[in-house]
Amino acid sequence: MKRKLAAIIAIVLGMTSVAACSSSGEKEKEAEPEKSSVESKYSAPFEDGKYDPPVSISAVYAVGPAVTFKNGESIENNVHTRWAKENLGIDINYLWTASTQNQAYITKLRLMLSANQEFPDVIPVRGGDVAQELIDSGKVMEVGELFDKFAGKAWKDAMAEDPTVWYPYMRDGKKYGLPVLDYSQNQDAVLWIREDWLKKLNLEAPTTIDELEKVMDAFTNQDPDGNGKKDTYGLAYAGKNGFVGGMASAAWIFGAYGAIPQQWNLKDGQLEYGSIDPGVKQGLAKMKEWVDKGYMPQDVGLYTPAQANEQYNKGSVGIIAGPLWYDGPAGIASVAKNVPGAEVKAYPVPAGPDGKRGTNSTPGVNGVVLLNKDMKNPDAFFVYWNYLFENYANPAPGGEFEYGFAQGYDWDMVDGTPTSARDKVPGGWVPADKYTLTFEGARIPSLQSQTYLKLASGKAPETPFEKKISESVAKSWIEAGAIVEEQKSIAKPNVFTGPKTKTMLSKQELLNTMELEAFTKIIYGKVPLDDFDKFVTQWKSTGGDQITKEVNDWYQSVSGK
Repeated sequence: MKRKLAAIIAIVLGMTSVAACSSSGEKEKEAEPEKSSVESKYSAPFEDGKYDPPVSISAVYAVGPAVTFKNGESIENNVHTRWAKENLGIDINYLWTASTQNQAYITKLRLMLSANQEFPDVIPVRGGDVAQELIDSGKVMEVGELFDKFAGKAWKDAMAEDPTVWYPYMRDGKKYGLPVLDYSQNQDAVLWIREDWLKKLNLEAPTTIDELEKVMDAFTNQDPDGNGKKDTYGLAYAGKNGFVGGMASAAWIFGAYGAIPQQWNLKDGQLEYGSIDPGVKQGLAKMKEWVDKGYMPQDVGLYTPAQANEQYNKGSVGIIAGPLWYDGPAGIASVAKNVPGAEVKAYPVPAGPDGKRGTNSTPGVNGVVLLNKDMKNPDAFFVYWNYLFENYANPAPGGEFEYGFAQGYDWDMVDGTPTSARDKVPGGWVPADKYTLTFEGARIPSLQSQTYLKLASGKAPETPFEKKISESVAKSWIEAGAIVEEQKSIAKPNVFTGPKTKTMLSKQELLNTMELEAFTKIIYGKVPLDDFDKFVTQWKSTGGDQITKEVNDWYQSVSGK
């Protein structure tokens, strides 16, 4: 593999154009054409699969709670930094690191920008606003031409699954950030339902809103937990921050009426704000009905996702919307740990009266890597990420990443058998791939959901990736992942992913507050349902129409449509 990679890089980095000679040798050798800016500016000795001498890359890093270490290591010195230097000849040096807690990393990036401090070569960012600020600073490199010339086939194929991942980082048709791909639909909602309650009350899993209401009524009024008290609810919902989101959200309720609020949806070639869609009015009416009937707690409008999770975890609620990784071992929820005999199973979102189903979708991107425009060897970063896409994203049998990123860290041999089980790795399991400059190494968006679909159908795992999923992921997650894949056609993404428009900067906070207040009052019966129409009129006149124009201008600029 190293020899193969070396040959590829040698061709890419050492490319020169030599004029053809005539077959008789009589024609003079034509002048060598001038090399492109990429070919002439970026080159470094690359032999036997690595840089020699090593190429130095400076970086900054966000240390989140999931980034843990062992053997006295740190982000500055660990199994990954040693691997990059020993295998690729890339020496990673951190100018500084900061915690993700309380936005410390984002704050430090902004301070770096405002104080005109030294920019590192590589800036990984999760957080859209600060990424846009860094791009607009003029200190970030245009990467489109670099990507076209240096990115390998595996990386390009992964990016081609959804070309819109480039859109947030484009200016005047040029690309200023390398999107960090994630598994697609990783945040899409399914319904997690108390299976033991269904069995106890002789109920079938709901497939429509009408059937769901019957289940919620039974969960609320027929004492499913058997304690003799009326202290259970049908549905958990977190209403404090809005309607769209991965946990305890309500986007699927509106989806049953053909609308997804609080995001920009593509309709007839134009972007429209989902919260003013007539289907939202129907969804609000249904939610008011459920609150009135006691299917949801009266104070759900004040619940954060954490509070909704708490209600679910302690066994008070029978249904909650959440992503495929929501419930089960290592999930943020696990009612079975708290309630003896509790069983939970994932189900598709239900259909509305006209057969419509829908939920919001999450894109296969989770961050961006920005490169300093003065970086001396940006080709080295492409060598680095190419290698991870070619060897780690979907590892080959017998390859160095067959069982995980690093032996003794996220996998090990136990009793002669490789394992990535978190409770079996000697000395403790740690996620070594999270030390990478790209957050989790490299991910192919469609790979995870397709694997879940295959395994859920009963087929045996064949590839190292499939085997790792089958050994390390709860069965409930696999089943939920298969549902997410099957729901892909009804999952609607937020099409506007660009920087905030001019009017958004001055009006968006006001509009968001106006929307949340109007919808909450309707759900709680403080104002009549027809006040939705008043909200739409007010939203449009208070800046909404102008934002709609600006959003569509942006969409045309990045998509050419």
